Amino acid sequence: MLTVADIAERIEARLEGDGDRVIATCAGLEEAGPDAISFLADAREVERARRSKAGALIVPEGVDGLDVPLLRAANPRLAFARTLALFAPPKSEPEGIHPLSVVHPGARIGEGVGIGPYAVIEEGAVIGDRVKIYAGVYVGRDAEIGDDSTVYPNAFIGDRVKVGRRCVVHAAAVIGSDGFGYVSVDGRHEKIPHIGTVVLEDEVEIGALTAIDRATCGVTRVGRGTKIDNLVQVAHNVQIGEGCLVAGLVGLAGSARLGKGVVMGGQAALADHAVAEDGAVLAARSGVISRAPAHTLLSGFPARPHPENMRIWAATQRLPELVKTVRELSARVRALEAALAEVGGAVVHGDEPGEDAR
Repeated sequence: MLTVADIAERIEARLEGDGDRVIATCAGLEEAGPDAISFLADAREVERARRSKAGALIVPEGVDGLDVPLLRAANPRLAFARTLALFAPPKSEPEGIHPLSVVHPGARIGEGVGIGPYAVIEEGAVIGDRVKIYAGVYVGRDAEIGDDSTVYPNAFIGDRVKVGRRCVVHAAAVIGSDGFGYVSVDGRHEKIPHIGTVVLEDEVEIGALTAIDRATCGVTRVGRGTKIDNLVQVAHNVQIGEGCLVAGLVGLAGSARLGKGVVMGGQAALADHAVAEDGAVLAARSGVISRAPAHTLLSGFPARPHPENMRIWAATQRLPELVKTVRELSARVRALEAALAEVGGAVVHGDEPGEDAR
């Protein structure tokens, strides 16, 4: 357990109130009890915070009127993340080389490495210092894993794949599978060999069950500091820039390219060879078929600037009403045309000269 003052010091927040209160855990505003610390991101959550039973709160500057110890931080969400780390239970990490693992004599293993049971390290693989490889991991020929990286159970690191330093590869992720490429001839699909590789730069995190295909030729690359969620498909020759955030179920087709700092919401996608430029934000389920301009928010399919897409969406909600109106107007037009035809016929008949005029 930690006191509020202890937490404030460790997360570099400014304490207001009773620093001696003991905190045992972290929780959301609604779930928190007197022994828990919670946070609010901005002033809009003050009313929720007043109803909370939390023993202490991490808050931004300018938030007042809360009758509990406050830890003021410029970025409350970041401060809460660091607080969560203080209360995280210790992990059970592999230590040493487990006797049930298979490590090829030609592999190079660094210092302080942990390799769990049933892991396989192939010939020529290079495992850096303090790397943690959990049970059932496969590391292929000539693959490299940089210092201080972690590979969780049953992940696959293919031949010649390079994983940088301080990377995290979660359970059952596949890094370096063959790309989806075929030449179709006379109804048969002949496989295209994928002889390239995958490079994860430093501090990349790959979610569980995500698949990153090796390049046909060259490199499929994930830039430094990029974080990829679970169940993401990254196809052959994709280039992902530094500091991107890619949410679950995203699909990146072959040779798609993300610039620096791109954010992709769940189920968003890029078509083959499409580009999302630096800082582009793609809302959930949006689809880019050619280009997402830099520092713009796009949504919909095909992806458009978000305000434009919202106007289109709003218009579609009126379609039943508009269809009804069009039908009514069409009926009125037909009735008017019929009436005009009758009037016109009567006029023409009445204007015909009589016998005397002839």
